[in-house]
Amino acid sequence: MTVPLTVAPRQNFKSFLDIPLALDLDALEAEGAHVAILGVPYGDPYSIDEVTNDQTNAPTAVRQASGRAGKGWERWDYDLGGTVLDGRPVKMVDCGDVSGEARDLDGHYRRAEAAVRRILAAGAMPVTIGGDHGVPIPVLRAFEGRGPITLVHLDAHLDWRDELHGAREGYSSTIRRASEMGHIEEIFQIGLRCQGSARAEEVDAALKHGCHLITASELHDRGMQAVLERIPANGNYYLTIDADGLDPAVMPAVGAPAPGGVTYNQTCKLIHGLVAKGRVVGMDIVEIMPKLDVNNITSITAGRLILNLIGTATRAGYFDYFED
Repeated sequence: MTVPLTVAPRQNFKSFLDIPLALDLDALEAEGAHVAILGVPYGDPYSIDEVTNDQTNAPTAVRQASGRAGKGWERWDYDLGGTVLDGRPVKMVDCGDVSGEARDLDGHYRRAEAAVRRILAAGAMPVTIGGDHGVPIPVLRAFEGRGPITLVHLDAHLDWRDELHGAREGYSSTIRRASEMGHIEEIFQIGLRCQGSARAEEVDAALKHGCHLITASELHDRGMQAVLERIPANGNYYLTIDADGLDPAVMPAVGAPAPGGVTYNQTCKLIHGLVAKGRVVGMDIVEIMPKLDVNNITSITAGRLILNLIGTATRAGYFDYFED
């Protein structure tokens, strides 16, 4: 049986902010899609319990909470200083969730890469909702031939393990795998704090590669503008956001909460700053555990960050070339 690349979102087929559902990825270019939301629920599990852990429910949770993240396209958005789409004919679609298959766990990554390749071929910007932090590995692979790309990583943790429990593409290895991709150039890792899976050897490997490691303490002392000034201008940027990179007061529904994290305003400043410096070619938000959420604030915040990207990219003229 042939497994489709994507399937409709769960629970009454609600899309992100009720935008049109577009499961035929070969038709995206004809539809004139500018932004494509894609759920990638599954990663490369370290144990049988992680195959369908709570993070696999995050794409659904973010979609379900999106009505609280955005109240309508005509509403004034104070983060953006106007409406999200600024009166422009930007077309967004929800491509559903990448299909999983119990007897072919690697197939999920292959389908995720293929789905993102088709989104990019259609000229749309992919915005991915995970899933754990292994999810960006196949997403970033899909950008092959579209570099150089500066990778901006917001996270409490380094994610530089070469392997863990025999898995090389799990959530502790994301940035190491990205560093091996020829189209990924400089890497900025922002918000690092507390302890994760990294040992001294992983820190040494990241520094030897040339990664820019920016702790949360440095960020709070110097400010996000100082961090943005270190990122080369006029580049292509991919932003990967681990929910535990933000402070637990902002995104509490994570498996490894760490105090002293990046604030919502700092994250918005990062998104706005990257859009102003060059071109954000894609973004993902991962590691949300909906069962741990408080009043859906984590999923709402994820939706808000997506809207900040869409709104600032619209104002920067990213999608103007699609206009008649």
